[in-house]
Amino acid sequence: MTARDVNAAFAAALVDEWARSGVTDAVVAPGSRSTPLALALERNEHLRVQVVLDERSAAFRALGLALASGRPVVVLCTSGTAAANFHPAVIEASYARVPLIVCTADRPPELRDTGAGQTIDQTHLFGRAVRWFCDPGPPVDELEAGVGWRSLACRAVAESLGPPSGPVHVNLPFREPLVPTGAPFVDAPGRRDGRPWTLSTRATRAPAPADLARVTDLVRAHPRGLLVAGWGAGVSPITAARFAAGSGWPVLADPISQLRVPPFAISTYEALLRAPGFAAAHRPDLVVRVGAPLTSKIATAWLGPAIAQILVDADGAWLDPARAASERFAVDADALLSGVADLLGTPDPVSTWRSEWRDAESRARAAIDAVLDTPGDAMEARVARDVAAALPNGATLVVASSLPVRALEWSMAPRAGVRVLANRGANGIDGFVSTVVGVAEADRSAPTVGLCGDLCFLHDANGLLGARGPATIVVLDNDGGGIFSYLPPADLPEFEQLFGTPHGLDLVDVARAHGVAAERIDDAGKIAAAIAGDDLRVIVVPIERAKSVERHRAVWNAVAHAIGSTT
Repeated sequence: MTARDVNAAFAAALVDEWARSGVTDAVVAPGSRSTPLALALERNEHLRVQVVLDERSAAFRALGLALASGRPVVVLCTSGTAAANFHPAVIEASYARVPLIVCTADRPPELRDTGAGQTIDQTHLFGRAVRWFCDPGPPVDELEAGVGWRSLACRAVAESLGPPSGPVHVNLPFREPLVPTGAPFVDAPGRRDGRPWTLSTRATRAPAPADLARVTDLVRAHPRGLLVAGWGAGVSPITAARFAAGSGWPVLADPISQLRVPPFAISTYEALLRAPGFAAAHRPDLVVRVGAPLTSKIATAWLGPAIAQILVDADGAWLDPARAASERFAVDADALLSGVADLLGTPDPVSTWRSEWRDAESRARAAIDAVLDTPGDAMEARVARDVAAALPNGATLVVASSLPVRALEWSMAPRAGVRVLANRGANGIDGFVSTVVGVAEADRSAPTVGLCGDLCFLHDANGLLGARGPATIVVLDNDGGGIFSYLPPADLPEFEQLFGTPHGLDLVDVARAHGVAAERIDDAGKIAAAIAGDDLRVIVVPIERAKSVERHRAVWNAVAHAIGSTT
């Protein structure tokens, strides 16, 4: 029998099935052993391929693309430690439920455990962080081999979409020759109508009538209730507003819940709950929680096990670190709240409970803005507030973990029209720059702004290499780990060395060294006007840590005074 090209045929079949299944993007970290699949990705006219030198950055670039689009994204690397560098992004994708098809090239079995270069044990390399692992072995020329190849590709897509969504790991051993031989491909035709080999429909988790009746009865029986929305809430602003109107409840909405919108969202809860008088007088009788806990530790502690709480998550995730949930519903949160709103009927136009919260919100918002607008040095909350307010409708704000996501929670006023994303699955600061670039590449029709700290920026400065896209990265440069200044280690004599970790670098120079335009803005009032742009750039905002901590505490004291409470 005439020799046929099996590697190229196998790779082309995988890529064709991914395109048929709706995959539009792939990120490739260059290498030799991955050549068959890299070429197939690049040569498929339906895929957009980005090449990123650093594997960790490549994986987070793919994560950003998938996070923004909701579609699986392929990320590919060669064998060895290259694959290990994917691990942080795989973990984030797992906990954040982001669909990734993680492809690692590998040496064939006969080269493993022999001392062959760039060869490690890649079997189940990512452990339980992936939804599915597959190692099909080196492709071989056999009868109807293409059926198995195409089925494998379709299953990878389906498993990545869940439920729950997340990463899958496809480990691909290739024998040489790795480049196309020029010989005919092994036969691996797809379905003639252009459909995927296997079309999968995602499972839905609609609430049962008994679920709707149960929650409705509880809401009616507890007029002093709260809807609490964290990351991954999975509820539309319209549904949340209908539920709030019908129940008479306010909505405590973290910015990353997508529900910090008028008219019912309470945005100042972090400051309000620092005032003991207000916190004691406004403990709810019932809480419905959608998504992860609020970022605020103050709010999470306040919402303790003594308060009856209903946790709603379609994937049945146990998002309850305080062990506070008294009931759990593994159903679609939007469908549940919408159904309950229907059963509640015409809302009472006056809810004393909600009015008290909205009055406190108004007073606290005025107090916060008054302190933030006081002339002086920049502070994280001022920058976060102004950036969020200045973004045009349709824009995306990507906020980093550590202090930036908290500063945004403290200060962002309710508004519609902006999507707020974050890597809050594992809450790490790694890969942030690459994530922002990926988000921007997913939709170039609207601006993307990233807000991060200086250490976070330095942690992924490699993500700037070769990056493009309508993205602005605002770096809060407090010369170290600013978040620790708010925590108990701040009082330790070893604080600066172990926690403050000043870097002493000019971050504008760092960005420019990576080929990216950058500028420093010292005047906080000029930051909002500087964030729009057509290409990637970096804005560095110097912040004095000690002064910023003092001003944030002044904010909390001002809120307590405004609502007639004490801290």
